[in-house]
Amino acid sequence: MARGVALRWLHAGLLALLLPGCAQPPGAAAAADAGTSADRPEIATAIRAKPGWRFEHQAIVAAHPLAADAGAQILLAGGSALDAVIAAQLVLGLVEPQSSGIGGGAFMMLADGRTLQAWDGRETAPAAATPSLFLDPHGKPLAFTDALVGGRAVGVPGVLRMLEAAHRTHGRLPWARLFDPAIALAENGFAIGARLHQQLETDRFLRDDPIARGLYYTEAGHALAVGTMLRNPEYAAVLREIAAHGADAFYRGATARAIVAAVRQHPRNPGLLAESDLAGYGAIRRDAMCTDWSEWRVCGMPPPSSGFIAIAQILGIMAVADKRLDIAPLDNGLPSPAFLHVYAEASKLAFADRNRYVADPAFVTPPGGSWTSLIAPAYLAQRAALIGPRAMEVAPPGVPPGAKVAYATDISPEFPSTSQLAAVDARGQTVAMTSSIEQQFGARLMVNRGKGLKGGFLLNNQLTDFAFVPEHDGLPVANRVQPGKRPRSSMSPTLVFDRASGAVVMATGSAGGAAIIHHTAKALLGASWGLTPQQAADLPNFGPVNPRGPLLLEAGRFPASTMNALEAFGHEIATNKLPSGVHTLMRAPDGAWLAGADPRREGVARGD
Repeated sequence: MARGVALRWLHAGLLALLLPGCAQPPGAAAAADAGTSADRPEIATAIRAKPGWRFEHQAIVAAHPLAADAGAQILLAGGSALDAVIAAQLVLGLVEPQSSGIGGGAFMMLADGRTLQAWDGRETAPAAATPSLFLDPHGKPLAFTDALVGGRAVGVPGVLRMLEAAHRTHGRLPWARLFDPAIALAENGFAIGARLHQQLETDRFLRDDPIARGLYYTEAGHALAVGTMLRNPEYAAVLREIAAHGADAFYRGATARAIVAAVRQHPRNPGLLAESDLAGYGAIRRDAMCTDWSEWRVCGMPPPSSGFIAIAQILGIMAVADKRLDIAPLDNGLPSPAFLHVYAEASKLAFADRNRYVADPAFVTPPGGSWTSLIAPAYLAQRAALIGPRAMEVAPPGVPPGAKVAYATDISPEFPSTSQLAAVDARGQTVAMTSSIEQQFGARLMVNRGKGLKGGFLLNNQLTDFAFVPEHDGLPVANRVQPGKRPRSSMSPTLVFDRASGAVVMATGSAGGAAIIHHTAKALLGASWGLTPQQAADLPNFGPVNPRGPLLLEAGRFPASTMNALEAFGHEIATNKLPSGVHTLMRAPDGAWLAGADPRREGVARGD
């Protein structure tokens, strides 16, 4: 593999600036742990080396060992990849409640050798919501924490409806069987790990919810200690009803009434959710979006996810730029300054389009009449031509051929409380799913039906993924709040196929808010460089999350010489912990499956 920094297109003076190292980072780069939405609010915890795994026939990789164990148990019992993902997700809602759960939503990609499906279980805005949902009485946007904590930002949860709908066609084991591992853990208890303990201890808001406080904290208000056996009998009871009666037991009846009561009766920040919103929710099976890249066909979610479009744009723009600039991607095992410069510029261009155009397709018109206009090769070549030897101050949105829509640019906060799963079974079904409750512990609102059982489940705050300000300069923002609308997301569950044979070769995705786009792109790029899934996950994280920057680099992972070089390109640099959650399965040349789990989280792979 090529090494070193290929900078043939730079003049000699700039090249000289890139080569020397220095003992300390430059001024802008020294702003360690800069406060941006890419690394808040789900805190980074310890980085632990992962070995990578190899399985001959079937496997699942998930963000917690107990979830991976549950999925593997289902696979070994003859379940499908989807069955395994359902069982793992139900466990994640118990053991990783800060990231996902039945009170949130998900996107999922599924392939079985005959069909490719993109499942949308994204939350929706209540029917009573208006574009001014996040404006104060004076028409000014609310402070973010004022918007999210409580009922105002709770959208209709979608993950259970989505999983149930997909299971009708692609499940092998009975629906109720998939609930057994989570119910057993909720009733018998599991040992609190260091990551959950730290999330609980550092969170500023969860203690204010009396149900959550009674479950997770001591009487003095401290998070339960590492190793404490945590039982959640109310969660187990809810799961038993859903197992027996299907998702209707969640979307109607006592559980639905309890959700609505929790949202509408919040003492400081009530929301608008109604029982009719829950009863009327439907998951959507959409057409996957695909693009040819390298020797592969890469496929992912269409809008309201912005993830696949942005990833396809970044990869496509870089492919054009790489031919022009001849860039070596790695330098001594790390992303090279030249690669990072071009990657950052391609990303800023992709985020400019994302913020201008992408939103729920039921409410906005795609540019040129099709979302594929944003990833067409000629359009990406036009965008790539904007990349030069100096960083753009602000990347402009493009105008694809035939585009006639007029929307204002939106930059909405998006947070990394998300979880990624991937599974493959022995019959060839492959699933990649990303699920989320948005912010760490969502809206900090736990639902308990008042039957005398301790605990419950947390609700999302996904409506804060909408634009707080619905219009600019007389133009509407595409991602503004509207009744029944699904907020834009960056979740990027991705399946990769061999172009020649059509066989699945990779299932990947990540946690990480808007930076999901970069973490997933890194997994794909690493595979194209010949890295294993674990080696790709181990690479340091990088990428801007808006058209202006700064270029975010994972703290402590890049040498000062790299940051000096990037500043010479004109980039503003900020370092932070960028706690990704990349989980990948990739087919080896001999047909086995290689698995990688992000060292920044607790995930593992299990199988065979």
